[in-house]
Amino acid sequence: MPRPIAFFITWTTYGTWLQGDDRGSILGRGGKQPQMIAPRRGLAQANHKGLKHEPVLFSESQRRIVEDTIRSHCDFKSWRLHAVAVRTNHVHVVVSGDVPPERMLREFKAWSTRRLREQREVGADTTVWTRHGSTRYLNTSEAIDGAIKYVRDGQGAPLSG
Repeated sequence: MPRPIAFFITWTTYGTWLQGDDRGSILGRGGKQPQMIAPRRGLAQANHKGLKHEPVLFSESQRRIVEDTIRSHCDFKSWRLHAVAVRTNHVHVVVSGDVPPERMLREFKAWSTRRLREQREVGADTTVWTRHGSTRYLNTSEAIDGAIKYVRDGQGAPLSG
């Protein structure tokens, strides 16, 4: 299989998409093959009760910090940022670069958390993100164009404070 030419990376904020959620969810981390599971209200309720703190929903200023951090990190790493959308409870990035998308995901989350804490937008004990995220390989220009269109146009109306 040829090396992907870009990646479509998505991740959610802490506590906003739990296993058992009505939208479906992923089961199987730690070396297991991930699989979609159907909604299970009892599982979702149990997971909600187990949260360390309230779910994280971003304000306009927090979204701006995360987006600016992703843009500057791509510039610093010489990764090509095709599109980015930071919503109240998730982030989408379409990016090309010379490292695996899992590394990009970890760096985007780590640097965004650092900047949010530096600007006192989240507390030191706040878990900002869910574990891992989605890393899709884009192997054609059509796939990249589709992902860019989804990120730019498929997220609903632009958010404002």
